Amino acid sequence: MNSHFPEGFEVSTDPTRLDVATIHRWLSEDAYWALGRPREKLERAIAGSLNFGVYDVVSGAQVGYARVITDRATFGWLCDVYIDPTVRGKGLGTALTIAVRDELAPDGLRRIMLATADAHGVYAKVGFRRPASTDTWMVLGEQ
Repeated sequence: MNSHFPEGFEVSTDPTRLDVATIHRWLSEDAYWALGRPREKLERAIAGSLNFGVYDVVSGAQVGYARVITDRATFGWLCDVYIDPTVRGKGLGTALTIAVRDELAPDGLRRIMLATADAHGVYAKVGFRRPASTDTWMVLGEQ
């Protein structure tokens, strides 16, 4: 799973490696889509998701995170993708997205979706594209 990662970094889906305090700080204080998210809500989200942590191989510190809500059969929702500002610009966001895609590939999902206001280029490199038509999509809740 680490073949696309820049030297010195690795990805893992092992939930015991997650630094929940750091993830909570990143998302609740710096991620526009999750500002103010309570830790309890994050912990529930982690428990119900397939989680990906990015780690510095020397220090072991977590430097990135993503999670996927999926049935591992038909659908996945990629969300909460975050790379620590101190290591941005090294290709970790793209590498993390590739790791997610590759982990889910054997499941044969019909669709993996995400929402972003500012990182379309990162996801496009991995094959994500805007829907050809939004006529069939509906939303309940925030838009």
